[in-house]
Amino acid sequence: MKFNHLLMAASAAFALAAASGARADDIKIGFILPMTGQQQSTGKQEAAAAKLFMQQNGDTVAGKKVELIIKDDGAVPDNSKRIAQDLIVNDKVAFLAGFGVTPGALAVAPLATEGKTPEIVTAAGTSIITEKSPYIARTSFTLAQSTVPMADWAAQNGIKKVVSMVSDYAPGADAAKSFAAEFTAKGGQILDSITFPLANPDFAPFLQRAADQKPDAIFVFVPSGQGGIFVKQFAERGMDKAGIRIIGPGDVTDDDLLNGMGDPVLGAITAHIYSADHNSPTNKAFVDAFKKANNGMRPNFMAVGAYDGMHLMYEALKKTGGKTDGDSLIAAIKGMAWESPRGPISIDPDTRDIIQNVYIRTVERKNGELYNVEFETFPSVKDPIKAAEKK
Repeated sequence: MKFNHLLMAASAAFALAAASGARADDIKIGFILPMTGQQQSTGKQEAAAAKLFMQQNGDTVAGKKVELIIKDDGAVPDNSKRIAQDLIVNDKVAFLAGFGVTPGALAVAPLATEGKTPEIVTAAGTSIITEKSPYIARTSFTLAQSTVPMADWAAQNGIKKVVSMVSDYAPGADAAKSFAAEFTAKGGQILDSITFPLANPDFAPFLQRAADQKPDAIFVFVPSGQGGIFVKQFAERGMDKAGIRIIGPGDVTDDDLLNGMGDPVLGAITAHIYSADHNSPTNKAFVDAFKKANNGMRPNFMAVGAYDGMHLMYEALKKTGGKTDGDSLIAAIKGMAWESPRGPISIDPDTRDIIQNVYIRTVERKNGELYNVEFETFPSVKDPIKAAEKK
């Protein structure tokens, strides 16, 4: 009797798979992204980039069909965890990817370990993420990769007094700490360290507090999608006309929103891993294809993180010959290197974190549009926080 029940269940499962067109050896990639809510620009960019990669590279790897599953977590960690569990148990994904904010990436880490399912972080930027599971690798960035070069540049270019302003969550803490350590070591002064809520921030009172201290510059970190509001309220207080400069990692001058910021953002200096204006044939082809596929939308650094994440997963599958066990895939990922739209990148075999160029950029108007124009390069930057911990 028990055997008959099992046989019936197996037959039903086979019928369901056949009806949906799915095969038992199909490879599924589950992207968990904030498609709604305050970080939805991240989800929009990443989903578009993942789809573009598949359009360009096909949906078959190592003889197996690849299915892309995109789920909306609204940047809520409880949602991220619930969705990840469903993707692992019911969809039997080979990879989990995405993670628009650090808390979501951290919430899923134990599930990645338990299920031996590689978690490819294509957005979140807190240094500690890759340490939370041996099955995590990253194709985005860490905040310290940008903030340490930013501090070096500022100290060498006449910026002496800075007010630090960051969102009050883990990446903001990383950004403030790593910038301050490097900037003060080079002789700079942090006049004040201000934090503001991650969700629905009103920057106005914090900006007024910063303006009253008459800094040379404001060092700012806000997540992708909030830079436009910050710059608008910065200008409303006349801080640009008072000669106060905006510096920071490139999130604040996000390519996705930059054209809407207007003249107040001209001259802002940021350090970051990607600009749509990056001058390389690989990037020009990427930008053209992305715009064509997305009604003229300009790709930003989140799009590149997802595009490279897809490349990483495809290449790992090729190296394993289509094997999808987590240990084989992570082994294939370690040390992988390629030419990205952002420039040369690789995955550190020791930390599973990304190694990449960081560019100093200024906002300029080119052909009637605002761009982050790169003018200096810090090559092959590892995560400075992990590097310091090893010393």
